[in-house]
Amino acid sequence: MARIDKVELINFAFDVAGLGPSADGVLGYNPDAQTSLKSFVLRIYDADGSVGEYCPMHSGKHAAVTGQTIPLLASLIGRDSLAREELYQDYKRRHRHLAGVGYSAIDICLWDLLGKKVGLPIATLLGGYRWELPAYASTISGDRNGGLSAPQAYADFAEQCLELGYQGFKMHCWADGDPKPEIETIAAVAKAVGGKMELMTDPASHIATYADALKVGRACDDHDYYWLEDPLADCGQAPHVHRMLRQQLRTPLLLTEHVRGLESKTPWITDMATDFLRADPEYDLGITGVMKTAALAEAFGMDVELHSSGPAHRHCMAAIRNSNFYELALVHPKMANPLPPIFECGYSDDLESIQPNGCVTVPKGPGLGVVLSEDFLAHAEIDRQTFR
Repeated sequence: MARIDKVELINFAFDVAGLGPSADGVLGYNPDAQTSLKSFVLRIYDADGSVGEYCPMHSGKHAAVTGQTIPLLASLIGRDSLAREELYQDYKRRHRHLAGVGYSAIDICLWDLLGKKVGLPIATLLGGYRWELPAYASTISGDRNGGLSAPQAYADFAEQCLELGYQGFKMHCWADGDPKPEIETIAAVAKAVGGKMELMTDPASHIATYADALKVGRACDDHDYYWLEDPLADCGQAPHVHRMLRQQLRTPLLLTEHVRGLESKTPWITDMATDFLRADPEYDLGITGVMKTAALAEAFGMDVELHSSGPAHRHCMAAIRNSNFYELALVHPKMANPLPPIFECGYSDDLESIQPNGCVTVPKGPGLGVVLSEDFLAHAEIDRQTFR
């Protein structure tokens, strides 16, 4: 049996220039601001000397995710590192009150460990389907600071992304629930690049009423949008109202970003409340959880779109037939993507990482295929915890 004999979690912080909170606390562009963000590196050591590691790209910014992960780590000691299904089922139950989010980084880490043991990329271990992923640019939320501060600014940025090669463009507009600027932006972006790239919009659960969500959805209909994502202030939790919305619109709906795990996503299919499923290895119990969701969607003839970006996301999508786009999130024309600059292998989810053909590539090294920078960690580390 492959046996886990040590687990290490390293907390670190990094600064993002030009990032600051708006009046309602949502982080966005502010040229005079600098914000310190946190994440962590998880390492799982096998008794044979193999090491799996993972740094969350987006979820690690949330202290609650780290807080859910840490209590699980000591109980990994002595477990079989290859028994990912057994561990998935065990820890899903242990954290059933917390939706299992804390197990996500552990599962990704175990997949990385397996890949390094056998010398193969995770995408290959999952079955493999493709090595280039069509990508869309997904913006950070709108601001009032001269960045994405008006509908025309979004239109200009969409044209910039089109020139870089992106096959799609998605807006996160202003987090104030007002449908009017959302509708104006939908129109402005369509006027600039409609018919040249696929367009999506994500109000990020800020539209307060069904009536306003209908207005936004009908604007998407008028301009042939690819999908409308998480429009309502139910935080994407209520299938019934989205079934009502879906019945009134031509634009497909994308839901379940905020619905954790396989079983909870199923009613959204059977209730016909969404056109696409969402899944994320950092929130849906890792790579194991995402691949279960992808199979669920495939069985119903639906597509699953991966939320956000990172090496684990690329490997998952590389092994999923029924998925259309890689989300390169969260980009902005005047500031860097607020992700930890932790890779020394050339891997990047910056705006310019797109290839001329509109795709991003899947790392082909063992496991996740990326190398973390020890120099970065040496300067950024806050503390570390070791479990034996």
